[in-house]
Amino acid sequence: MALDLGDRRTGVALSDAEGWLASPLKVLTAASQKQVVATIAELAVAHEVHGVVVGLPLNMDGTEGPQAARARRLAQRLRKRLGLDVILWDERLSTFAAQESLAHLRPARRRERIDAVAAAIILQGYLDSMGGGQSREPGQ
Repeated sequence: MALDLGDRRTGVALSDAEGWLASPLKVLTAASQKQVVATIAELAVAHEVHGVVVGLPLNMDGTEGPQAARARRLAQRLRKRLGLDVILWDERLSTFAAQESLAHLRPARRRERIDAVAAAIILQGYLDSMGGGQSREPGQ
């Protein structure tokens, strides 16, 4: 599972069981980080999640700002709540890539999906870096 944490919305994505392909799942509109953690915990159980990747919003020069600190706090809360590995992953340009991939949609429809697509882009980057199922035989 991957998360693209925003001020108002959090995008959620899942991978297939083999770790090959990330897909957008949904966008959460919870008002507080506590609500986001509770909803993510429910989704993690429902989808039998084995780990969570949280997008780390770095500045273009690689430094961290207030949003990165917020992502680190969320990751820590998820580790405690879920008891799973929670990995912070550089999310630079994920929203831009998501916007590009959704350019064919009307603006209102694009806004509805952008965060989940960004989460899928974050997760796909992580899966690709880990070999994305390459060590497994297809279908296993």
